[in-house]
Amino acid sequence: MKKGHISNILRELGLIYLTDWIRYFIEQAKNRKINNDFRKNNPNVKLPPDYLIYESFQLNYEKYFTESIETAQWVIDHVSKHIELKDKKILDWGCGPGRVIRHLPTVVGNGCEYFGTDYNSKSIDWCSENIPGIHFNTNSLEAKLPYADNFFDVIYGISIFTHLSEQMHYNWYAELFRILKPDGVMFLTTHGDLFKVKLTDTEIEKYNRGKLIVRGKVKEGHRTYSAFQPNAFMETLFQNVRILEHIMPVPEEGKGLPQDIWIIKKEQRYFGEKK
Repeated sequence: MKKGHISNILRELGLIYLTDWIRYFIEQAKNRKINNDFRKNNPNVKLPPDYLIYESFQLNYEKYFTESIETAQWVIDHVSKHIELKDKKILDWGCGPGRVIRHLPTVVGNGCEYFGTDYNSKSIDWCSENIPGIHFNTNSLEAKLPYADNFFDVIYGISIFTHLSEQMHYNWYAELFRILKPDGVMFLTTHGDLFKVKLTDTEIEKYNRGKLIVRGKVKEGHRTYSAFQPNAFMETLFQNVRILEHIMPVPEEGKGLPQDIWIIKKEQRYFGEKK
């Protein structure tokens, strides 16, 4: 039986949260020694509570902190091909407990200003108390952010659309478009074709017709709420911007499936504003 079938059965039975909590405790026990070693060897590194790390990433302190420096560099390497990152305003949409954005002042610097927003108030509280020099905001699931129109030069969201319903794809994209400056750039990741191996036959048939696949029956935005985005759906979503790049990464042995990367630009010609 495919994992997709099992996941859908657990959702129908209302057991998906319980299963996820069991997995959390297993991961906590499995990583206890290496995590204790990391704390001992890195006493100055501030780490969020275990569940906040697990909810947003993997419960491995080394990967959470050290590999996230690489992730920050990865985002910046992609974005900087399309916009000069000097004196820019940068937003981490769905920043969680600051895994990536905490590293950007070091990775980028150059007079940029950094913002992080997330619907998990516990994550934002932790970030606000422990990560200086970055503006943090708690948002609701509603697509509404406290920023002016055309405010950000760069917005990035790593695996955020992957936990939203179809309507919220449209609502949140419209809100991100609103706060992105003309000629600003967005970097977003999605569950693309590589993730078809996780889908049931019925879901694959629908996915191949360009339809978004959503596995709900849990709190939207939570790690157990899953969405899978075919290319046609994303191209329709991004019809009012220029798609600069759509990257379908090649899987690497020993690592999980990589998400698709979409880099888009809010060009002047799409809405008639003057430079």
